[in-house]
Amino acid sequence: MRKARRGARLRRLLRTALLGLAALAAPLPRPAAAEPAPPERPFALCLEDLVAAAEARGVPGTLAAGEVTGLAPDPAVLAATRGQAEFVRPIWAYIDAAAGEGRIAEGRRRLDALAPLLDGIEDRFGVDRFTLVAIWAVESSYGAVLADANVVRPVIRSLATLACRDPGRPAYWRDELAAVLAIRARGEAPPGQLTGSWAGAMGHTQFMPTVYERYAVDGDGDGRRDIWTSAADALASTANYLAATGWRRGERWGAEAALPEGFDLALADETTARSLVDWAALGVRPVHGTAPADPATPATLLLPAGARGPAFLLLPNFRGLLRYNTALAYALAVAHLSDRLRGEPPLVRDWPRGDRALTTAERTELQERLAARGHAPGAADGKIGPRTQAAIRAFQAASGLPPDGYADAALLERIRALP
Repeated sequence: MRKARRGARLRRLLRTALLGLAALAAPLPRPAAAEPAPPERPFALCLEDLVAAAEARGVPGTLAAGEVTGLAPDPAVLAATRGQAEFVRPIWAYIDAAAGEGRIAEGRRRLDALAPLLDGIEDRFGVDRFTLVAIWAVESSYGAVLADANVVRPVIRSLATLACRDPGRPAYWRDELAAVLAIRARGEAPPGQLTGSWAGAMGHTQFMPTVYERYAVDGDGDGRRDIWTSAADALASTANYLAATGWRRGERWGAEAALPEGFDLALADETTARSLVDWAALGVRPVHGTAPADPATPATLLLPAGARGPAFLLLPNFRGLLRYNTALAYALAVAHLSDRLRGEPPLVRDWPRGDRALTTAERTELQERLAARGHAPGAADGKIGPRTQAAIRAFQAASGLPPDGYADAALLERIRALP
């Protein structure tokens, strides 16, 4: 009996062991499949919503439907959101192209030809002619691109594409589309197809529709606000926008600056303002020796290409250029071109032209690696703003490097090589 019980126990142990081995040999259960992303909403249904939104703003439904119904998305518009020249080209390449000798010569001809008009705009709005003509040049090459079918795109189709297919800012694009339809409804836009940039910016100085509604003015006295065919209206409207958003009459945008030997580069953070007299006490002065404003005027110091490139003292009016277009390369291009139109010489200090600019993916990687090492660069979005520059400075200082906040290929390689 005892032998039988011992045998039964052995058989149970063996059976348990075999079941355990079978469990180990069995394939692991498959993880639940990730839920597929929701299907993209049909474009035609999105267009119906856009028509309804325009109607809610007072646009006649028949006009809105006639302009929007049946449109197809423009793939080139979506591609453009990922490749804006202001953000992907080296800053010196953008400025070279925007403020080249041809642009300067043509700008001086325009300044002479439009002198009486520009006199009146300066008196009325307090914005200098050199800044206005520089914006005109950078935005549309003095209107030349407005007739170039390889550059301009149908505004309503562009905005409908962005409103329905750009997940980042759909509400913004819906508002812009409703605004341009309202402009159509009031009869302010020229007849025929309305064209502009891929983002829907219109006319000689590239106003978004909502900006047109708020700030466009009649500059030539014909009773219309025609930024598409009247340079006078476009320039006056641009001056009105800058004045309404804080442009300081009689002041410049800033100036190229000279730094003293051994200057503390951490002070060039482009966010901390000091008076011009305080910067002078630190040895920072405009290159050409003349203060561009009252010594008490606040200014920030910018090194867009690090210690090996030019430095700039930025006055409050520079923020006005950034409000017009948030890209630093754009604002500096307009600023530098305005100086050249005044008759000032090129920059004294050249750019580090041998440097390779980081791609968007590389800038994103740099931000991720900075964050992983305890520096806070903000969102890993591939855009080098003040928070990312502060993180770079912290990393540079901890690594014994000049803390100039410059994101270049050498910096990325250095942080990649760390354990």
